[in-house]
Amino acid sequence: MTFDQMLERVRYDGVHPTRERAEEAVRAVLAALGRRLFGDERVALAACLPVEAALVFTAEIPDIRPLACTAFVDDLAARTGGTIATARWDACTVLAVVARLAGHDLITRVLDQLPGGYAPLFGRADLVEAA
Repeated sequence: MTFDQMLERVRYDGVHPTRERAEEAVRAVLAALGRRLFGDERVALAACLPVEAALVFTAEIPDIRPLACTAFVDDLAARTGGTIATARWDACTVLAVVARLAGHDLITRVLDQLPGGYAPLFGRADLVEAA
């Protein structure tokens, strides 16, 4: 997938009115994710993305402190000046495309690195083991 194809997919899936709005969402969400991932999963995920997207993702310095999913969405909203609902929508739209590019196994490893609650952002059910 090229970067233009990625933007078109996000524009269509996210019902964004313009390509520019879709690009804003892609850049904001990939930067936010880039601040959360490190190690082998970060490298593998970057390799799955179109070059332009990988550059946005890897330009961020990872913060290894865990950040809850709700805090991730709150931070995304604050950085973009949008609402929490819009930030969640953008995250779900962009990360679902990222999940398709990366594949099941890599996204499972990515989710293992993140605190619980992120799975729905990647288009997955958030399954919790029974105690």
